[in-house]
Amino acid sequence: MIIAKQKSEPSYVEFVILLSLMMSLTALSIDAMLPALPQIGSDLNVGNPNSRQLVISTIFLGLSLGQLFFGPLSDKTGRKPAIYVGYAIFVAGAILSISAISFQVMLMGRFLQGIGVSAPRAVNMAIVRDRYKGRGMARVMSFIITVIILIPILAPSLGQAILLYSGWRSIFISFILLAVITLVWFALRMPETLSPEDQAPFTLGRIISAIREILKTRIALGYTVSAGLVSGAFLGYLNSSQQIFQEQYALGELFPILFGVVAFSVGIATLLNTRLVVRFGMRFLVTWSLIIIFGLSLVALMIALFTSGQPQLWIFMTYLLLTFFCVGMLFGNQNSLAMEPLGHMAGIGAAVVGSLSTLISMPLGTIIGQSYNGTIIPLILGLAILTGLAILVVRWAESI
Repeated sequence: MIIAKQKSEPSYVEFVILLSLMMSLTALSIDAMLPALPQIGSDLNVGNPNSRQLVISTIFLGLSLGQLFFGPLSDKTGRKPAIYVGYAIFVAGAILSISAISFQVMLMGRFLQGIGVSAPRAVNMAIVRDRYKGRGMARVMSFIITVIILIPILAPSLGQAILLYSGWRSIFISFILLAVITLVWFALRMPETLSPEDQAPFTLGRIISAIREILKTRIALGYTVSAGLVSGAFLGYLNSSQQIFQEQYALGELFPILFGVVAFSVGIATLLNTRLVVRFGMRFLVTWSLIIIFGLSLVALMIALFTSGQPQLWIFMTYLLLTFFCVGMLFGNQNSLAMEPLGHMAGIGAAVVGSLSTLISMPLGTIIGQSYNGTIIPLILGLAILTGLAILVVRWAESI
C-alpha cells in the first residue's frame, strides 16, 4: 500500500515572509509610481499637472470596493480561491496600464489593480487569524508590519532606478513579476486555512447587515470615519509629494530619498506603537496624536502663509517628520478601536471598516492633491482641517 506524502506546510519564517511580500504589493503599486508621474503625463498627453495624481488616487477607489468583496468571498470559497481571483484582476490591470495609449485607459488599469491588490490585503489578515490566536497573532502581525514598513521607504527608489534604464511601463512589468512569483509561491506552499465548517455564505444581505451594524455602533463608526479622515490627509500627501519635492523644491532624483525619510518616520512610529499602546492605551495615543498633528499644522500653516507657501525645505521636512510620526501612531490604533465592538463579526467587520475608511479617504485625498497650486498651503490646510474634524469625530464616538 502506497501512502501519499503530505505536502509540508511553510515554516513560521516562510509564512511571515510570504504574507509580507503579498501584502506589500499594495504599497509597491502606489509608491513606486511616484517618480514616473511626469513621464506618464508627458507620454499620455495630460495637460494639467495635477491630473497626473489620479494615477495614485484611482488605485484607492479600487481598494475600497475590493476589500468589501474579497473579505466575504474568502469566507465562502476559502482563502486561496479569493487570492487567485484578486491576483488575476491585478495582473489584468497592470497589462492594461502597460498597453495604455490614453490616460483614461491607464486609470482604468489602475482601478483594476486596486481591486486586485485588495485581495491579499483583506484575505491575508484572515489567513493569519485562521492559523494564530492572541499573542501569537500579534507576534506574526508585528513581523509582517516590520517588513511592510520597508516598502514605502524603498519603492520610490525602485521606481526611480527603473526609470534610469527604461520607461515607466517597465515599472508595471516589475509589479507583474512580483505578483507571479508570490502567487506561485503561495499556491505551492500555503495550504487552505479555512475549515469547511467555518465557511459563511457570500450574500449581499450579509454585507449590508454588517454595514448597518457598524453605522449603528458609535465606537465602530466614529473610529472608522476618523481613520478615513486621517488616511485622506495621508493620500493628499501621496498625491502631491512628487510635485512638491521634484518641482517646487527642484530636488529631482533626490525625491525618493526624502520620501523614504518621511516613510521611515511612519515606520518607526508603527514599531514603537506596539510598546506605547501597552503603557498608554489606544485611546490616549489616538487623541494626542490627532491634537499634535492639528497643532503642528496650524503652526506650519502660519509659516507657509508668511512665506507665500515656500518655506525652507528643512522647516517643511521637520513638519512632515513630526506629523507623519503621529500618523504612524494612528493607523493601527484607529482600526483596532473601530473593530473593538465587532468581535462577533471580525472577518466581514474588518472588510467593511477597511472599505468604508478607504472610501472616505479617496475623495478627500484627491481634493487635497487637485488643489496643489505650486505651494505647500493646500497640503497643510488639508491636514489641519481633516485632523480637526477627526478630533471632533473621536470625541463624539467616546461621548456615550
